[in-house]
Amino acid sequence: MQFLTGFAPLAARYDAFILDLWGVIHDGVSPYPGALDVLARLRAAGKPTVLLSNAPRRSHVAQLSMRGMGIPDDLYSGILTSGEATHRMLRDRTDPFFAGLGKRVYHLGPERDRNVYAGLDLQRVMAPALADFFLNTGPDDERSPTDPTVYDDELSACLAAGLPMVCANPDLEVVRGGMLVICAGLLAQRYEALGGYARWVGKPDPAIYGVVLDMLQRPRTQVLAVGDSLRTDIAGAAGVDIDSCWVLGGIHRAELNGDPVAATDAARHAGLAPTAAVPTFTW
Repeated sequence: MQFLTGFAPLAARYDAFILDLWGVIHDGVSPYPGALDVLARLRAAGKPTVLLSNAPRRSHVAQLSMRGMGIPDDLYSGILTSGEATHRMLRDRTDPFFAGLGKRVYHLGPERDRNVYAGLDLQRVMAPALADFFLNTGPDDERSPTDPTVYDDELSACLAAGLPMVCANPDLEVVRGGMLVICAGLLAQRYEALGGYARWVGKPDPAIYGVVLDMLQRPRTQVLAVGDSLRTDIAGAAGVDIDSCWVLGGIHRAELNGDPVAATDAARHAGLAPTAAVPTFTW
């Protein structure tokens, strides 16, 4: 793993980029210093960038949120979210697991994530016992964003109803405005620990990378994936034989504190070998 102070050497080395959003471009509230400058420089160089996010909402909704942070659409070539991928799987039903799901969905998550299944031939029900399957987009707005145990009764009710879970965000936690908050992936882990079944949609699943590579229209040897999470971004890239750049100042910031030795040990412990690492996504 090559430790760099900025992204410029990698921008010169590769022709196209898969960029994580949360932890690389923004923190859920505002862009990271320097990130928009990197996007602008890549655009000026004619190098396509696709934003690949585990956000449990559709791509156009994520775009609206970014516009509100001051991130214009023309700074990147395309965007794909795990919420968008989930919507398409629920719509198309070509995957055997999704083909076997019924029409009645029980949703755990905030109202703002209902766009994942809005407009589809599905009926939202308000009790697990009435549902055919369970859509998990993460903590709601009424309960704790940091304590997963407050959702255990709901998870137990879904298990008692025998519901398969669709997890629309494989992330366990993210840093939002400086605070660590739990995500759908952590709730999915707890459901599996109880004995339930969860189908995870998003990074690091190789399936989502095929769509992105089609969007980029570049050989994978010319593509670099950039992300802050070993478990999703770096592992996902490794799973499809794409080089990766690990941004150390995201989800792993507190544990690594920018220390190359700690980063090397963490990557080795995870069985991963990122191509390069940078402190933050700056030029």
